[in-house]
Amino acid sequence: MANKNLNDAKKAKKDEFYTQLTDIERELQHYWPHFRDKVVLCNCDDPYESNFFKYFALRFNQLGLKKLICTCYNGSPVQGNELMIDWGDFEDEPKKIAYKVEITEVKDLNGDGAVDLSDVRYLLQNDRNVLSTLKTGDFRSKECIELLKQADIVVTNPPFSLFREYIAQLMEFGKKFLIVGHQNAIHYKEIFPWIKNNEVWLGYGFKGAAAHFYSPYEDTATAGDHRKDMIRVSGVNWFTNLEIPKRHEYLDLICRYSPEEYPTYDNFDGIDVGDVVDIPYDYDGVMGVPDTIVGKLNPDQFEIIGIGSGNLAKQAGVKKNYRGRTDLAYTEDGKQKCPYSRILIRNKHPRTL
Repeated sequence: MANKNLNDAKKAKKDEFYTQLTDIERELQHYWPHFRDKVVLCNCDDPYESNFFKYFALRFNQLGLKKLICTCYNGSPVQGNELMIDWGDFEDEPKKIAYKVEITEVKDLNGDGAVDLSDVRYLLQNDRNVLSTLKTGDFRSKECIELLKQADIVVTNPPFSLFREYIAQLMEFGKKFLIVGHQNAIHYKEIFPWIKNNEVWLGYGFKGAAAHFYSPYEDTATAGDHRKDMIRVSGVNWFTNLEIPKRHEYLDLICRYSPEEYPTYDNFDGIDVGDVVDIPYDYDGVMGVPDTIVGKLNPDQFEIIGIGSGNLAKQAGVKKNYRGRTDLAYTEDGKQKCPYSRILIRNKHPRTL
């Protein structure tokens, strides 16, 4: 149900899915060294609602940020509802308009002996230079592009209906980023080349390979493990081009190749591997492996060759199968089969015992 709701929302251009602070904290802990003396932009984030703003505002001094910029677009259906942050009685909060917040320092402004969110709230209420309006707040607008040019790192949960366009803009302007997106995006013809060429990769990911987003829509999930104003979406991950230790961890391979265990494709020179843990350590040819390999792929250990389905498969050399489609297929026990989505890889250092 959750993924159906997500797909329906994508078709309807419903993009209001808000990331939990705990998920942001869990992922961002691995990237702290990247942020010192950097300008961070959260350009899909109303600070009155966004936990990305809350995270960076609270840790502005710990991270050693140079500046934090947050922008939101005009007409957000939950703008002004204080969905994510309880600011208390804040009468001056802008309503249904696009605006930006720029912070260059966070001090103990209320004199309570601690630097916390109350100081950020005080700053927004009392410093007219911090908050200003925008024409639309659309990340594609000229005013927002000028803000993007100032940024060193972009961190946010962008509109999933515009994910292709959003990440393309970041790449065009050569920005470092950490953004939320669905893992299916690795199959997009605009995005896969960056994955293949080690220009973009996946981060540490969400707990249980699923994210729980706050959402204002009626089609939210109502499972017992989360609140009714949340939706559970599997397959969501973090896309980034920031170096992290995980990216250079070697996958421990314990299986040995045998023709009986690994079927050969009928329409491509390679073998099928049903699970990442079953990748053989001694096979030097091309293997079709489940998509989850992308989140575990060490570029020093594996080379990405291509994708095993759709238009991108043709570029990798996959021929039409028994169904007349350009999808990987193999024969097992006299029956032809098409495995679920595969990434084509090669082990750079196969070994023999």
